[in-house]
Amino acid sequence: MKIWLRQLRLMTGKELRQLWRDRPLAGFIAFIFTLDIAIAAGAGSRDLRDIRVLVDDADHSQASRDLVALVRPPYFRMVGQAADRAEATRRLESGDVMIVLDIPKGFEEALRRGAEPARAQLLVDASRATRGYLAAAFVAGIGERLAADAAAVPAGAAASSTVTLEPRVWFNPDLNPAWFLTVSELLTMLTVACLVLPAAALVREKERGTIEQLLVSPIAPVQVMLAKVIAMIAVTLAGTAVALAGIMQPIFHVPIRGSLALFLALSGVYAFTNAGLGLAIATYARNMGQLGLIVLLVITPVIMLSGTWVTIESMPPALRVATMLSPLRHFIDIAYGILLRGSGLTVLWPAVLKMTAIGAALFGAGLWRFRRQTVRIG
Repeated sequence: MKIWLRQLRLMTGKELRQLWRDRPLAGFIAFIFTLDIAIAAGAGSRDLRDIRVLVDDADHSQASRDLVALVRPPYFRMVGQAADRAEATRRLESGDVMIVLDIPKGFEEALRRGAEPARAQLLVDASRATRGYLAAAFVAGIGERLAADAAAVPAGAAASSTVTLEPRVWFNPDLNPAWFLTVSELLTMLTVACLVLPAAALVREKERGTIEQLLVSPIAPVQVMLAKVIAMIAVTLAGTAVALAGIMQPIFHVPIRGSLALFLALSGVYAFTNAGLGLAIATYARNMGQLGLIVLLVITPVIMLSGTWVTIESMPPALRVATMLSPLRHFIDIAYGILLRGSGLTVLWPAVLKMTAIGAALFGAGLWRFRRQTVRIG
């Protein structure tokens, strides 16, 4: 056992030195755990903020001005009045504005009379569907509030029948999107690194012809795989620590409410979970070009079925079941639970158990594929 462990230690050191000498790959790892996370914090926000609105007001009344005044920052940014319908349509089609608020003549009179609805038209550019839907719903709520204010309600009647909601926002009280975006990007890039690093290490051995030397040496295939996995885990944990301590906390103030040691330990388990999949991928690739294509084929469903980019609740029933096979889907619950909610193993153990089971199955599949390949080469 002592000799076996010494061989494993030496092989792990070799893998780390090879990664350091591969400057493009080392630079890629440095980028995804630093600059990429910083960029992600300011990109892709789906919040309703700074929506450009153009007004086409044909009524020019106090009611129309009140409606326009309610469409205000920080959610909306008024860019002016349209000269006519043609200008409003042109600016909407060109993407210069996202919303055109068309208030017809007679709007105030219809609002006061109350015999029929006072109609105003909202033209929304829904090519960005999420923000378009939110903007339309928000402006519709503004219209309902204006109608309620204009209705003749006896004094005290509204107060007696009104239900007041007092929301309490937990875990992210300022609704800071950078917290979600940085953690989400960290998990995505951690997945990429966990797949690419061990697979690239094995394919590099094939390209350089050193895999045959390893197979004829007194080293077991499991030692070859474990050395690559351990080296990869060490690198990804170091990258995770740099991302947390160097980018996410000092710049974006992302909290770590739970145990940092527990998060890093479970990150190591997650890295092991994906390592077997990465090594299995490497057995099908003959060079780095093929590896890149296979990684894209595999990593896309892993990420898309995790709930990182698309909410699981909005998926069809069959895909919701398929998400259970994505290790990232379980690690998301773990990461957000520890970092933002302060949860411990007493709460997270179901997700940890599922992730570990998937990792054991993937590592077993990768080892089986590698052993079959060594038998063919031998």
